[in-house]
Amino acid sequence: MKIKHLFLSLSLIFVAACDTNDEDFEFVQVAKPMLMSKSAFRSSVDISAPKGIEEVGKIYAYKNYIFVGDTNNGIQIIDNSNPSNPNAIKYIKIPGNEDISVKDDILYADSATDLLVFDISDINSIKLEERLEDVFRVYDYNIPVEAQVVDFDKFDYNNDVIVGWTITTERRKKRDDDILIDVVFDGAVINSSESVTGTGGSLARFQIVDNYLYTVGNYEMTIFNIHNLSEPVLANTQYAGWNIETMFQADDYLYLGSNQGMYIYSLTNPSSPEYVSEFMHWEGCDPVVVDGDFAYLTIRGGNDCGQLESVLEVIDVSDKTKPTLIKQYSLDNPYGLGFKANTLFVCDGTSGLKLFDKSNPESLNMTANYKNIQSKDVIALENSLLMIGGNTLYQYHYEGNLVQLLSTYELK
Repeated sequence: MKIKHLFLSLSLIFVAACDTNDEDFEFVQVAKPMLMSKSAFRSSVDISAPKGIEEVGKIYAYKNYIFVGDTNNGIQIIDNSNPSNPNAIKYIKIPGNEDISVKDDILYADSATDLLVFDISDINSIKLEERLEDVFRVYDYNIPVEAQVVDFDKFDYNNDVIVGWTITTERRKKRDDDILIDVVFDGAVINSSESVTGTGGSLARFQIVDNYLYTVGNYEMTIFNIHNLSEPVLANTQYAGWNIETMFQADDYLYLGSNQGMYIYSLTNPSSPEYVSEFMHWEGCDPVVVDGDFAYLTIRGGNDCGQLESVLEVIDVSDKTKPTLIKQYSLDNPYGLGFKANTLFVCDGTSGLKLFDKSNPESLNMTANYKNIQSKDVIALENSLLMIGGNTLYQYHYEGNLVQLLSTYELK
């Protein structure tokens, strides 16, 4: 038996040695999707007691609640009535979820290809009110960064949802052309009391403006009429740009951050936003916020975001048809950002939270650098600053041009 195993091992070594000399073939990392039927996927939504978050995602604030995304799994709801002592109270299991928006106790959430509508007027008795199926033709497949080839052969877009990946090393014939990882599927191919709307961070891809919910995917914008909040209607789907990652709304315009620049859309016709202009830069991950005549965006280089340096850019958008770069500031590995009055908050990853005085946007002045923390995104509320980084939710109280730590809350 041992001799047989030895012979087999030697045979494999010999084959491998031959392969290494074969110039027409190579070994590559192949990603294959783990699939779930849409029917099973759609029946797995659940509301339960709070639980640990597997992968901390985005944050969203509404009334006295903080919603923390558990990437592709659901949403943890935190009671923030006492910011010094936040308390998790509910977990909404939503497979394939990345973003939410809330208006007047109605919560909208993506679930891969679908839009879900929840009534959260009674936080202890959350109800799924509506599901709009297959309204998102593009959702984040979360392809592993180490993948060199993606094998979609067994993926049936009409009946399956991708819920994970397996990576294998395979011997394949070399290709002269670059392998396209970002696969695009097209169809079968692949008024009362005062209204209250929540606030997302700069990494958000959902925005509510008046009676419309705007959402963006990789290259597509999907618009819903939410005049009847619990019964949204798909109003329009249109091309939005390429590699869109974030969306910010200000003064009847949408600003879309892509890994190659910023796109500006007018909301003069709210059901069909009109392209106005774009500002292009080198490749890098790119959230954006806008205050008045100036846009502030961070560009994170390195890894899968790009090969160049990381910077904070200040762009003059007083003329929406001609956005103009004013200045750049070097950063280490920036993510999200936000502002309150004349203070700009920039999350610089493992280099901490950085505060800039933007009273003169053409010459920013860094006023503080809170190191020894990891920062990913912020929400600047009226009386406090929410920040998420690593596995921790931080809350700060404004003190002049600085902030004072109120509490930290471990999310895992």
